[in-house]
Amino acid sequence: MELIKTQIPEVVILKPRVFDDARGYFFESYSQRDLNQLMQRDIQFVQDNESRSARGVMRGLHFQRPPFTQAKLVRCVEGAVLDVAVDIRRGSPTYGHHVAVELTADNHLQFFVPRGFAHGFAVLSETALFQYKCDNYYAPQADGGISLLDPALGIDWRIDPSTAILSEKDTRHPLLEDFESPFIYGEF
Repeated sequence: MELIKTQIPEVVILKPRVFDDARGYFFESYSQRDLNQLMQRDIQFVQDNESRSARGVMRGLHFQRPPFTQAKLVRCVEGAVLDVAVDIRRGSPTYGHHVAVELTADNHLQFFVPRGFAHGFAVLSETALFQYKCDNYYAPQADGGISLLDPALGIDWRIDPSTAILSEKDTRHPLLEDFESPFIYGEF
């Protein structure tokens, strides 16, 4: 597995070694030992989640408030998504900045979204099957989010946001400038 750094040091892309032959392919999609060695820290995932969405669906930008904060390791196992992590840690030199990566069933890339980041994605293919691991259990009372339609974030979602399919909840998240972040840089 190869670790690819991004412009935000805590957010990384993981590229597995894929073995192709006439039968198809094989790769190790997850190794606790290898991940911890690459990340140089101990990350213990406790919950796996999966969603299926159609083209034009946008989900996010979500997070869990402390003490239920989650780091995520995400991947797209069918189709393609544009996956985004936004730094929402008060005092961070990259506060309000984002990293976007296209995750596809063909490129096998995985995206590590640390605690203190809002996370979301847009579906670029006809359908997408999206899976992610979390290092803390889901707690509905800790749900939070910022608006994925906030122009100040400068995210090119690669789909037309005016025709995107969003949940009602996702249309009510505040803009970054109106948001009081529960995260402080250096806490996680």
